[in-house]
Amino acid sequence: MSDEAKKGDGIVETIKTVFWALVIAGIFRTIFFQPFWIPSGSMKDTLLIGDFLFVNKMAYGYSQYSCPFSICPIEGRIMGSEPERGDVVVFRHPVNGQDYIKRLIGLPGDRVQIKDGVVFLNGERVPQEPNGTFVETHERQGPEGGFPICQNRQGDKCAKERLTETLPNGVQHSILNVGNGPADNTSVFTVPEGQYFFMGDNRDNSVDSRVSPTRGGVGLVPYDHLIGRADRVMFSSAGRSLFYFWTWRSDRYFKAIE
Repeated sequence: MSDEAKKGDGIVETIKTVFWALVIAGIFRTIFFQPFWIPSGSMKDTLLIGDFLFVNKMAYGYSQYSCPFSICPIEGRIMGSEPERGDVVVFRHPVNGQDYIKRLIGLPGDRVQIKDGVVFLNGERVPQEPNGTFVETHERQGPEGGFPICQNRQGDKCAKERLTETLPNGVQHSILNVGNGPADNTSVFTVPEGQYFFMGDNRDNSVDSRVSPTRGGVGLVPYDHLIGRADRVMFSSAGRSLFYFWTWRSDRYFKAIE
């Protein structure tokens, strides 16, 4: 075989290798992980606008929304574990089909009520302890260009009360409070079998299970609408564009989500 023929075969093999590597990477991404970019401030300060993460689609097994190309061979879920209180979950909105990310608060069979911004689970108050103040710059944030909601504002500084909430299973997480908002006092929600109750950590800036879908909210989320669990922030950018490298938040790279 001539040198030119060998060279040609080498190029073909390289192309094949690159092709199959891309195919394998695509399959891996489709089956196991889904990228998710945080577009809003509903999960501050756990997740910030511009955080980039991968959703673990294997955490709860596969549903019609998390299996490859939505062609699961069987109905229902396979493989994964049960969702737990405190999990940060990406799910498909039951009505409009958009992807949302919130924290799981209420499990099937739970009674959930909010009184003056405090969660009550099955009649028991979920403890909240003061944890300082969350301060951010009052400026347009992310691609949507919205301003943050402030409890106190001095110049370009926007401050909110931060608390640590402890769920019955011991999971602790940070929440933000601005004031007594419309969703800070609710009736009792009884979570049916096979459904879940979600809330955002930025309690006064989150459209979640406290609000009915008929009023533009999320309502209760069926089990088969869960896409996966968010475990770790991979990358973060505070700017209006990913290409504004001077706004990258290197302190959030590979940060565990609590």
